[in-house]
Amino acid sequence: MSRRPKKQIPLIPTTNAWPAIDRLTPEAGIDVTVCPTWYAAGKVLIDYVLAILLLPIALPLIALAALAVKSTSPGPVFYTQTRVGLNGQKYRMFKIRTMHHNCELISGIKWAGKNDPRVSRVGRVLRVTHFDELPQLFNVLLGQMSLVGPRPERPEVIQAKGLEHLVPGYKYRLLVKPGVTGLAQLQLPADSDITSVRYKVVYDLYYVQNQTLLLDLRLLFATLFKAAGGGPKAIRRIFFLPRREAVEEVFRRNLTPDCPSLTQLQPA
Repeated sequence: MSRRPKKQIPLIPTTNAWPAIDRLTPEAGIDVTVCPTWYAAGKVLIDYVLAILLLPIALPLIALAALAVKSTSPGPVFYTQTRVGLNGQKYRMFKIRTMHHNCELISGIKWAGKNDPRVSRVGRVLRVTHFDELPQLFNVLLGQMSLVGPRPERPEVIQAKGLEHLVPGYKYRLLVKPGVTGLAQLQLPADSDITSVRYKVVYDLYYVQNQTLLLDLRLLFATLFKAAGGGPKAIRRIFFLPRREAVEEVFRRNLTPDCPSLTQLQPA
């Protein structure tokens, strides 16, 4: 008598799964309160001073990156893109082009995948080294961005993907200025689906409630380490960044009293 094969239950890959967050429904109540601190009040000045100090280093790298893009790909070297910033205000973010010119006319609006064919060969190098982000220092000088903060998203993506409706707590990441780099960017891969955005928001809200000068300095040095090829685990250990459990604990405290516990929630 042959055995009946066991029914296969689809699971989220265990390498990246976060069960407590995966079980969180879009309707879960989140309430984030940011306590005023001296650093939050003085961060604008610190950002401005650090951006000025970084410019002499960044400008030659920007020039080299611009030359590489111009010599290998038709189209403009620099471009601006509308992003959503502090308290939902929109601004134009400066970047070096890493994709083929006007590629979205064919592909439409979508997240950039790991092997996205829209990204040029030079663009891949610029993305790995983060040289394409260096022009954002001018956004920092204009007061639109911070050196460290949540990654700014395009309003078209927020609307098309329904992020504010499907990702609990998404709007609270806008309580601080978006950053050139940040905790979520250093610890998690680039956005690829709703689940990846959910995970990043958990890290973003941790940062919103725990930003300090020491944490920002660690994240800035960690960004240099990542550009040199450092992985998320090594970055977390070397620069003493919070573990997933600590980030989750802060997120749990943001759940409103009428929200069921994370262990009682059904999969979204």
